[in-house]
Amino acid sequence: MGKYEALAKDIIANVGGKGNIKSVAHCITRLRFKLKDESAANDEVLKNMKGVVTVMKSGGQYQVVIGNHVPDVYADVLEVAGLAGEAPAADDGPKEKMGPVAALIDIISGVFQPILSILCAAGIVKGLLALWAFLDPNAATSGAYTLWYALGDGFFAFLPIALGVSTAKKFGGNIYTGLAIGGALCYSAITKMAGADAIGSILTGTAFQMNYSATFFGLPIIMPSVSGYTSTVVPAIVAVYFTVKLEKKFKEIVPDVVKNFIAPMLTFIIMIPLTFLIIGPVTSLLCGLVGAFFTALYSIPVVGGLIAGILLGALWQVLVIFGLHWGLVPIMLINYGTLGYDIVLSPYFAASFAQTFVVLAIFLKSKDINLKELALPAFISGFFGVTEPAIYGVTLPRKKPFVISCIGAGIGGGIIGFAGAKSYMMGGLGLFGLPSYIDAANHSIYSMIWVIIGIIAASAVAFILTFITFKDEEPIPAEGISGEEAAVPVSGGKLMDTVKIASPIKGEVMPLSDIDDAAFSGGALGKGVAIKPAVGEVYAPADGTLTTLFPTLHAMGITTDDGVEILVHVGLDTVNLNGQYFKAFAKQGDRVRKGDKLVSFDIAAIEKAGFSVASPVIITNTPNFLDVVEDGSGAVDVGDAIITVIR
Repeated sequence: MGKYEALAKDIIANVGGKGNIKSVAHCITRLRFKLKDESAANDEVLKNMKGVVTVMKSGGQYQVVIGNHVPDVYADVLEVAGLAGEAPAADDGPKEKMGPVAALIDIISGVFQPILSILCAAGIVKGLLALWAFLDPNAATSGAYTLWYALGDGFFAFLPIALGVSTAKKFGGNIYTGLAIGGALCYSAITKMAGADAIGSILTGTAFQMNYSATFFGLPIIMPSVSGYTSTVVPAIVAVYFTVKLEKKFKEIVPDVVKNFIAPMLTFIIMIPLTFLIIGPVTSLLCGLVGAFFTALYSIPVVGGLIAGILLGALWQVLVIFGLHWGLVPIMLINYGTLGYDIVLSPYFAASFAQTFVVLAIFLKSKDINLKELALPAFISGFFGVTEPAIYGVTLPRKKPFVISCIGAGIGGGIIGFAGAKSYMMGGLGLFGLPSYIDAANHSIYSMIWVIIGIIAASAVAFILTFITFKDEEPIPAEGISGEEAAVPVSGGKLMDTVKIASPIKGEVMPLSDIDDAAFSGGALGKGVAIKPAVGEVYAPADGTLTTLFPTLHAMGITTDDGVEILVHVGLDTVNLNGQYFKAFAKQGDRVRKGDKLVSFDIAAIEKAGFSVASPVIITNTPNFLDVVEDGSGAVDVGDAIITVIR
């Protein structure tokens, strides 16, 4: 449950309870309920509730206005009300098209994220036990060690079951179908089959040789290793994907009266043999090829590990920012299952410490009080592997410090790769991850020592380079405003800045109070203006990031380089058009420049459908500034100043 659980419970109680809710959705600022009986809702209680801006009724919907964090509240409402099924909720809006690489990363991250915290927890337990066994040779024979090791090692041994559940959920299937496939892969008789005397093999004499000790009506049941599919990753994901798809097909054609058990039965009859005869061997072979590539890179005499370590260390944080690191995590888990250790990802471990010590240098060097207050907690959290505050709050916005952190990470990663340091289990983040480099079988700390050396080198280089080169940024006047206009003396001699926001739409400026929407007209969502469009096109009102583009394209949020959060809402209640009459020219997350075209819309068609095209343009983080002042009136063109933000 999220942090809005209490608010979600109060909202549900005051819309008439779970039984009064037919459905609920959300747009950019509000929860949109369809209630069985709107008279059962407590309007005034909801309006006065902390966390609720106001309540509105429109288009057959009971709308509870929340603000920008509505997606988080929505998630908790679904969970509290029991409306979140195992399959993803239907999305009638336009779906973003992804290329094959992006789609693969989306699948991997979607499968691993639900279990990642447990993977790390189990890895930490195994790491601490390895440290205990290193310090006390008799530890491994104790009952306490055995019990804790059952947790730490058990989760990895039965990893296909956990992956089966999360994969089924990712693809909208029954999680117990995924559990069944994962369970079959880990079944004791199958594992014994893998370790039995071979009666034949394929790819004999190669590094990819796979044996078989039994057949399925004459077809060989091939196993990838002596332990079969326990601890494997890719076979479970691929097998469950096809199982979910096949079960859905059967449910479409099997009569309703028997489909709940006949459809899964037919699915398993087909998919269990396919999993062990085709999917398992093929995916194991492909994984072996990937592992062989990296092993070959490391096996290049003298420089192989150095090159691999430098590349992985230097690029790791970039991969994390774009989510591409998820493509490498399965390789590590595959190596744990087949080799008992991983050498490929070891160099990444230096990256978080390089980032952390860049932030320490900035904290010590900077005279900016606000930056220091941001840097200190980011430095502390970085020690424990949580570097998002450091990256997004301190180094990435200033560019050079982030580059320096990558340089330091590359040097540390090169040392770790050159030494051939190995991790032996999934570990924790930051300092908690060090025990994963202890070889519990041989009580060796060779790898951990070299990882520590790499960390020290990465941290030292990153700290020194940053301390030498860092300078506090000079205040930059807002775009299009002269220095005299941008720095205006106020009482006490303090300077205040002004930021001009341009009109994103050609049309006529109206006061917010004139539009027929209480949430906007009352200023509850922020100050600003409304525009009656003359041309159905929306342009970026300032340089910044398109942080939100709602799937229905009727609303978008832009965060400017000055930290101003702008909401452009085309028309009123136009979310109900589900994207009809709208066309996007940018996508969420894009970097935009003032004047870039974002969306077009058909004014006549929207009005014919019965919706107002009056379009609010508001500053949603109004409380962060001294004032937000209407700057334009009457007819405006795109690019004309319509709002002045005073800070």
